[in-house]
Amino acid sequence: MEQLSLSYNDERLFEEITSPAQLRSAYKAVRANRGVPGVDGVSVEDFGKGLDEELRALSRELQDWRYRPSPVKRVRIPKPGSTKERLLGVPCVRDRVLQYSIKMSLEGRFEEKFSDQSFGFRPGRSQKMAVSRAREWVREGREWVVDLDLENFFDEINHDRVIALVRREVKDNQVLRLIGLTLRSGVMDGDRYEPSREGTVQGSPLSPLLSNIVLHELDMELERRGLAFCRYADDANIFVRSQKAAERVKESVTRYIEGKLKLKVNKEKSQVALSRAVKFLGMTIACGMIVISPQSMKRAMEKVKELTPRRTHLPFEKQVDRVNQWYKGWSGYYSMTETPSQLKAVEAHIRARFRAQFMRDQKRRKHQEGKLVKQGVRRHTARKVVYSNDGIWRMAHTFASHLAWNIRWFKGRGLETVSDQQKPHWQSLDVRITLT
Repeated sequence: MEQLSLSYNDERLFEEITSPAQLRSAYKAVRANRGVPGVDGVSVEDFGKGLDEELRALSRELQDWRYRPSPVKRVRIPKPGSTKERLLGVPCVRDRVLQYSIKMSLEGRFEEKFSDQSFGFRPGRSQKMAVSRAREWVREGREWVVDLDLENFFDEINHDRVIALVRREVKDNQVLRLIGLTLRSGVMDGDRYEPSREGTVQGSPLSPLLSNIVLHELDMELERRGLAFCRYADDANIFVRSQKAAERVKESVTRYIEGKLKLKVNKEKSQVALSRAVKFLGMTIACGMIVISPQSMKRAMEKVKELTPRRTHLPFEKQVDRVNQWYKGWSGYYSMTETPSQLKAVEAHIRARFRAQFMRDQKRRKHQEGKLVKQGVRRHTARKVVYSNDGIWRMAHTFASHLAWNIRWFKGRGLETVSDQQKPHWQSLDVRITLT
């Protein structure tokens, strides 16, 4: 099996990482990512006010071996569709600056060794590229997927193993010591300090690179076996041509991960299934097309409901701002779907929620009727809808409501729409017709 091997001169690596010039470049990366203060309460902006002095002091501490990272601040984020929490950590700004500097110097060394089937946290690669690669494997006839879930991957990485893997490429003990200090910096959970005996902090600039170094061995093993796979961070799918082969691969690869890599595979979440039943980065491959997974669509509809409650004190314009802020980010990612009707469904749900609000705001039926008439609906049609004994939600889906508050009306008031900017999948195909 290929191993990461020394190919760079390490003589000036520590000096490069700790130089004020590179630390300044690292600070620019930290500032671009923004983020909240760590346990010391110093924000990115506060650190930047005395930047030259802060960077010189940090550089001297590093070169004099006096540097000690502060514990990271624990942040808990609920996992979507689960009662569990995702544990994140926020390092102090000065520690983030150093970690970015280490990453800047090491990333190129490892990047050229990494597998072409690995897409997570790598320059020039994206989630869309990972999903597109998965689609390629399925279109080649590998419709059965081994969906591997590594249980608490970031929290259970062995520190000694990480250092040993980095040492294959980096021989400078001073740099290895800095990585070790970062890994073992500890966590402040409220007022309670917890030592870091294993795992990498999700939130550290260095963690993504370290995680790819750990999983590089898995990539090399899968390539050695000639398997078609696609990995984004700890989310790995293997594509084969039959269910029997998938079951066999799942069993043997699980043994390798737990036996050789000393990582734990979540048996309950890992599965063998056809590609259309497997969620990968929020998407799924159905009929050779990239589509938004049912779980992601369900969560989107729930988010729309949260942002447009039945009753609210917020004016319509404020709600539109909130919806747009969420939808721009959501649609920016999920626009990789090759079925724009999914985006249309979310946008239609947003408009329906607003129409229901408009109707519910009128306490009496005659006021509801007047509201529709004011919006250009004929009185006879408005009266028929209002006095039909249908509920508000049903009224929001009637022709009269769509006529009163149509797509153009919502666009005119700033509601974001992206579905009409996408071509249907069949329009993007390269179709050639030969007449005989």
